Amino acid sequence: MIYLSAFADEISADPSEQLDTLLIHSIRFVEFRSIFGTNVLDLTTEQHEQFRTMLQERGMGLSAIGSPIGKIKADEPFEPHLDRYKIALDLCDFYECPRIRVFSYYIPEGTEPEAHRDEVIRRMTAMAKIAEERGVTLLLENEKGIYGDTAERVKDLLDAVHSPALGHAFDPANYLEVGQPVDKAWSMLRDRVAHFHVKDYDTKLKKNVPAGEGEGMIPQLIADAVAKGFDGYCVLEPHLVVAEASYGFTGPDRFGDAAVALQTALSREGVTYA
Repeated sequence: MIYLSAFADEISADPSEQLDTLLIHSIRFVEFRSIFGTNVLDLTTEQHEQFRTMLQERGMGLSAIGSPIGKIKADEPFEPHLDRYKIALDLCDFYECPRIRVFSYYIPEGTEPEAHRDEVIRRMTAMAKIAEERGVTLLLENEKGIYGDTAERVKDLLDAVHSPALGHAFDPANYLEVGQPVDKAWSMLRDRVAHFHVKDYDTKLKKNVPAGEGEGMIPQLIADAVAKGFDGYCVLEPHLVVAEASYGFTGPDRFGDAAVALQTALSREGVTYA
């Protein structure tokens, strides 16, 4: 079984509009990145309490804390960032959601990724050890400009850290953006994928498109994963209007297009979802 979720801040900054739009499209989970234009790690205790109540009243939950952990340069100080990471861990307890989306650090301009491999592995190992102790799974997303932007480096990280608390959040569009064929990335990482980010990409138009309309092979990959026993979340992150390094926006109308496209494509593949 797979469960549909979404980065609901792509719909609106207003949490009520976020959640109500998801429910219109029968999506009951949120990858919690922001509300009111404020990142999940920077919200007040009162705001978190209000949002948790809104989720409970609607019978909804979180697929993961959509944190920005790992989105600093690989040569920036790690200790202050580790303090931010601990906020995300505490939010896992607060929301009863033992999953955090993370990244593997930006490569400083003018340097090669290999020059930062040891430091990135040191940081990811330290975070994974803490996650193991806290009963949390870290979901490592591939992204352009990050150490783990290619399947080869993502696999290297997963192998080197070698922790049950670190899995892969597979983002087909992000692989396409760095020139990586999705079928190659999938063949290397299918057994390590713990989470899907549903973002498709058309390399000719150089823009994000609804699932199934680009080269991301999203319906086929999800069907293949389910056939091999995948049990987890497929998270809509359409980026249909704005697609920036730290921000994506789709709006309620285009989000509806993205949700219908994914659900239709999954039904065609015979994939059952909730």
